[in-house]
Amino acid sequence: MQTAIKPGDNFPEFFVKSKDNLDTPLTRTSPAAGDWQMVVVYRGVHCPKCAEYLNELNALQEKYNNANIDIVAVSGDSVGQLNRFLKEKVDDLKFEVLAGLSEDQMSELGLYISSPRNPEETNHLFPEPCVLVINPENKLHIIDKSNAPFSRPDLEKLLNGIKFIQGNDYPIRGTYQYA
Repeated sequence: MQTAIKPGDNFPEFFVKSKDNLDTPLTRTSPAAGDWQMVVVYRGVHCPKCAEYLNELNALQEKYNNANIDIVAVSGDSVGQLNRFLKEKVDDLKFEVLAGLSEDQMSELGLYISSPRNPEETNHLFPEPCVLVINPENKLHIIDKSNAPFSRPDLEKLLNGIKFIQGNDYPIRGTYQYA
């Protein structure tokens, strides 16, 4: 059994699938100098709240880019489900959306994982929402995870928080470990 990553840990190198079914790294292990990365884990094509959230993030994407934050979204969906999501559920997203996050990867990220309520919802276990912010040293700086689709960070406030971290050399929080 894997131990979930914690704040301050190096972000693992994961490969998932692009919309063209190509093996694709989830993050860059060597980002450009000063670049931060944000991974938005969404539940899948079956989730209307996820489509709303990614569309909201898309509207803010330029502000995130101006703060040197690269965005990627990922789910446990298949490539076919991803392409249906991109075609039917969201606007023309300006950031990469990937598929194929495995149960082992979900576990390593410490995500909450759910079973579908019925076969019409989806055909596989899926992750609940999570936002992971990775600093230029490839360290996990912020984790915001939920066990339900209705609880997610406000994207404007999150952006302002990341900019505060960047401008004030704010440390990674939540690293204290109980004995």
